Amino acid sequence: MLVSGALGAVVDMVGAVPDTDVLVVGAGPAGLALACALRLQGVSVRVVDAAPGPASTSRANILHARGAEVLDRLGALGELPERALTALTVTQYLDGRSAITVRFGDHGLGTARPALYVSQADIEAELRRRLHELGAGIDWGTALVDAAQDGHGVTGVLDDGRTVRCRWLAGCDGSHSTVRKLAGIGFPGVRLTEPFLLADVHADMPVDRAGGHGWPHRDGPFFAVPMREVGRAHDLWRFMVYDPAGGDSVQGEQEVLERIRRLVPERTGRTDIRIEDAVWTSVFRVHRRLADTYRRGRVLLVGDAAHIHSPLGGQGMVTGMGDAENLAWKLALVVRGLSADPLLDTYEAERRPLATGVLARTTTATRLQVGDTPLMRFLRRRVLVPLAAMPSVQRRASRLASQLWVTYRNGPLARGTRYRSGGRPRQGDRVPDLPCTRPDGTRTRLHAELGAQWALLAPAGDGADHLTEARGRLGDAVAPLDFETRHGRRELWLVRPDAHLAWRGGRTEASRLARWLDESLHPNRSG
Repeated sequence: MLVSGALGAVVDMVGAVPDTDVLVVGAGPAGLALACALRLQGVSVRVVDAAPGPASTSRANILHARGAEVLDRLGALGELPERALTALTVTQYLDGRSAITVRFGDHGLGTARPALYVSQADIEAELRRRLHELGAGIDWGTALVDAAQDGHGVTGVLDDGRTVRCRWLAGCDGSHSTVRKLAGIGFPGVRLTEPFLLADVHADMPVDRAGGHGWPHRDGPFFAVPMREVGRAHDLWRFMVYDPAGGDSVQGEQEVLERIRRLVPERTGRTDIRIEDAVWTSVFRVHRRLADTYRRGRVLLVGDAAHIHSPLGGQGMVTGMGDAENLAWKLALVVRGLSADPLLDTYEAERRPLATGVLARTTTATRLQVGDTPLMRFLRRRVLVPLAAMPSVQRRASRLASQLWVTYRNGPLARGTRYRSGGRPRQGDRVPDLPCTRPDGTRTRLHAELGAQWALLAPAGDGADHLTEARGRLGDAVAPLDFETRHGRRELWLVRPDAHLAWRGGRTEASRLARWLDESLHPNRSG
């Protein structure tokens, strides 16, 4: 139980009317995505963040396709595609020459939402805009310092002494999560690297701005990624350089900038790169950590509060936003009394295996990039470069990075299907953004109907009994959509708000859908 001494005076608030359904701690991408998704489904939220205001700079600057789809379903994509760079390439150099250019994000991934080179700060701004539209705001400069939970909710204490009563507490407050620490949840892991230097700089870079660039070096790799800046010429770049020899000695923006200036010709072999000034700098080490559990009672962890890994591959934002979308519809059903709270255990069951895989892949990639042994140098030069030139490898890398492949078919909610796939999604799989028709004949996209609700896809004239059963258990937030399968079979699909297939069955099997919903929403109910 989450109880600490400072709350002795308020633990008698059991049964008190909550101030909000969900208290979200942390206004980064994961916290904002969770708050927006909850508001879309009618759940009251309060968002607090210890920072004095929104960040104008950030480490993350790649949003992969699944993250763009999440923003689309939340109504928070806004103008990001127009403002971002979308033709994503990574050029690798050997001996000062271009050795291979890897293209990703456009290899027939089945989505209209390509990966974007876009600042995390811009993404957060769109999410804040959407949250404001949905009737909620953010309390900046407000830290959670203590919390206690009971059978009815959680009482949080803020740094100004005020208390907040909520039904559920969501820790979206990053790798140093206060919520995680208050809940007593372990965060085991290891440090993977020595210091990296990171800087957003205005620079004269005589290389293609259509993608990123990487120069392997025995003393550590150097990376350059183009960024956009409103109202300025296209000269903003993000530099990231591994600096195990000197990174510990630099302090402050100017020292970081001067150190990078010295390393540019050494690592790239080029003398024609001119750095003007820095917008932002940082020094960091890569850690790999995974929380012991994503849930303790009425406390849940989301995003970096639950898992951290190498930034190589740009998997941080997309994983955290996926966590948020997965949790939101489940938490909404529980808050509205439509499901028992054991449904929330499926959040960890579905998302933790994904985080484990992401940690493993990014750890391997990082060790291959920064390893300075003869074996690692041989692998980089003689094995990885030839492999990366193969179209099949590029397609697989693009698919892995996109996270569109993510499936929960082995999770606790993907059971009881009697159908083979036959090229169709299986229970737990992501359903593509299919063209559909509303009952009034209006053409629409599947993903445009999700986020706030479920969707029941059925051939024209079918599905009335299924819709009755679904709405009887999920409420009115189930949209009936006409859709003809391409395989000649008249079957129906129930799609979750996060675009994963919940159930698939025949036109006469409404009772089977009802049974699946009853077992999923109330897993401990007898009979």
